[in-house]
Amino acid sequence: MDGLFVFEGFIKSTTMTIVSEIGDKTFFLAALMAMQHPRKLVLAGALGALVVMTLLSTFFGWAAPNLISRKLTHNLATILFFGFGLRSLWDGFMEEDGDSSELAAVQSELADNEKKRKVASTNADDDLKKQGRQLLTQFFSPILLETFSLTFFGEWGDRSQVATIGLAAEESVVGVALGGFLGHAVCTIAAVWGGKHLASHISEKTVAFCGGIVFLIFGIHSLLAGINNHS
Repeated sequence: MDGLFVFEGFIKSTTMTIVSEIGDKTFFLAALMAMQHPRKLVLAGALGALVVMTLLSTFFGWAAPNLISRKLTHNLATILFFGFGLRSLWDGFMEEDGDSSELAAVQSELADNEKKRKVASTNADDDLKKQGRQLLTQFFSPILLETFSLTFFGEWGDRSQVATIGLAAEESVVGVALGGFLGHAVCTIAAVWGGKHLASHISEKTVAFCGGIVFLIFGIHSLLAGINNHS
């Protein structure tokens, strides 16, 4: 039974992560960064950030039932799944065909970061920050660090992070963590090796509909299953 519990959490987490991350901000970020920098460094930085975020999210989800009642945690998770499902379907209906708004937003953010980097490199008053960067770059590639930080902060508070917390509160923490790792790996590898060509051919409308259906299925299952008594 425990094995089935872990497997169920794994499948749910993998599915949820893939439908949430395909066409998301961090997906486009990895795709665009990989066009300008070595793919291995971009992949390592992005996956490192997503693994850390998944571990934090599953920890928060595991801790939630220990801080508040399991019934309240279950009800909040159910509402969360229905809310994300309806929101995704609404976004799908409202989304217009054409260029991806997420892709355009990431391109603009990367351009702004490049401008700031050039300004900072010509500013002699930033000695302390430069020393800190030099210390880090002795051990890690600047590209890896940039990809890690942009991905981590781009993912913080994102729908997939909140949904992972909800799943970890309901399902096996191990299964949810492993599913999150696999889902993020699939999406990030596809983004890094698919590049902008793949990113520009993703329909945000289709992704939103698929994500909405998956979240509604999770919500219905959570509603019918009742409070999970597994520890």
